[in-house]
Amino acid sequence: MKEKDRWTAIALAFLLGGLGVHRFYLGQTGYGLLYLLFCWTFVPTAISVIDAIIWAVQDDNTFNRKYNGFVSGRGD
Repeated sequence: MKEKDRWTAIALAFLLGGLGVHRFYLGQTGYGLLYLLFCWTFVPTAISVIDAIIWAVQDDNTFNRKYNGFVSGRGD
């Protein structure tokens, strides 16, 4: 499984977040489909901007622990 990049997820959330592309990228297919299903309401767009802001202020270790299953910098 390829490691997910935090800045790629942020860019996808800002640019294509209303369609759930960032959730598909992170391997969260269920959330991605939910975003896609409700994209016409613009609610997923608002949520994806919040996601992007959270990930932008989050450190790499927290992101990696949640979305990659490990903590970077430990030599694992």
